Amino acid sequence: MYEPNKNSIRHSVIFTFNEDLTSDEKEAFFNEVRKLALIPGVEKFEILKQVSVKNKFEHGILMEFKNNEAYQFYNNHPDHVAFVQNIWLKQVHDFLEIDFQ
Repeated sequence: MYEPNKNSIRHSVIFTFNEDLTSDEKEAFFNEVRKLALIPGVEKFEILKQVSVKNKFEHGILMEFKNNEAYQFYNNHPDHVAFVQNIWLKQVHDFLEIDFQ
C-alpha cells in the first residue's frame, strides 16, 4: 500500500468543460495542462477521465507535492496563474478542488 509523506499535499481537481468546447479545444486544453507538470515542485501528475455515473464531472487532474510550501509555490507560479486566467476560467464549466494531506 502506498503511503505518501505525512507532509505531502495531494491536489485534485475534477471538472466538466463548457458544453460548446470542440474536441480540438479539449485536446489543446490538456496539452496546456500537461505543461503545468513542468513547474518545479510537482512530483506526481495524472490526467484522468471520470467514468462513474454517480457524479456530473468528466475529468480529473491529480498532482502531488512534497509539502505545503511546494504546493504554494506551484499555486502562485506565473505559468499556473496564467493557465487559470487565460484557459481554465474560459473553458471549464464546473469543478471541485480537493487538497489532501
